[in-house]
Amino acid sequence: MAAVPETIKKAVQPTLKRQASNMATTMRGLVPVADGDLQRSIEVTPAGQQTPPYSQPGGSMTVPENAVAVTVGNTDVRYAHLVEYGTTKTPAQPYFWPAVRLHRNKAQQAIKRGVSRAVKREWGKS
Repeated sequence: MAAVPETIKKAVQPTLKRQASNMATTMRGLVPVADGDLQRSIEVTPAGQQTPPYSQPGGSMTVPENAVAVTVGNTDVRYAHLVEYGTTKTPAQPYFWPAVRLHRNKAQQAIKRGVSRAVKREWGKS
C-alpha cells in the first residue's frame, strides 16, 4: 500500500463507505427486534478512527488505512454476539454475518471498480 499514490487511496474511500453503509443498513433490517439499542449500535467506522468499545467482531480497535469497519455493540450493548450466535437458553438469531455474506461479492466488485477508475484517472494525468 505504501507504493499506491495518496490520490488513489482517497478516491476509493467513498466507495468503501458506501458499501459499508449498505451492509450496515441490511444488518439493521435483519436484527430480530424491529427497533432498539442493538439496531442503533450498528456503526460504520472509517479509516483512522476508533470502533466503539465492546463492539463485535473484535472489540475496540483503530480501523486501518484504506479500510472501513462495520461493527455492532458498544458500552451499552454488550450482548450482540449472544443474539447472533445464541446461548444454551436462546436460539441464534443471525443478522451480522448473513448481511456480510449477502454484500461481500457486490462490495468487492464495487471496490475493485473504484480502484480501477482511480488508477486510470491517476495514470491518465501523465
